[in-house]
Amino acid sequence: MNVLLSIKPKYVEKIVNGEKQYEFRKKIFKNKQVRKAFIYSTAPTKKIVGTFDIGNIIEDDPKRLWTTLQDVSGVNEKEFFNYFRNTEKGFAIEIEKLNVFDEPLDPNELISDFSPPQSFRYVNSELPKF
Repeated sequence: MNVLLSIKPKYVEKIVNGEKQYEFRKKIFKNKQVRKAFIYSTAPTKKIVGTFDIGNIIEDDPKRLWTTLQDVSGVNEKEFFNYFRNTEKGFAIEIEKLNVFDEPLDPNELISDFSPPQSFRYVNSELPKF
């Protein structure tokens, strides 16, 4: 099982350059079999730009997540705490084995009735294997 994660282009760039080594989420997938994430770069890009293997998933209080991961977060403190505002726990998904595609994929050509997920969506055989 895989997931398609919606990520803003400025954060995709930080993932690609190695500055952002964790993807932060307020909610995490219930399916514990998820091993790979497809990166959907949101507007204006609107393409699937790569994949990564999911490493450790850390669940903790946002303050502790920031203290532990700020140097590899790829975000500034204000952005981080604005995102986790009014949230008691957060998740940090470790990005491993990043694979950036030479040519980004149009999700409309791969997934019938595609609509960008707010956070993530499960994908299985709908996408090419990488």
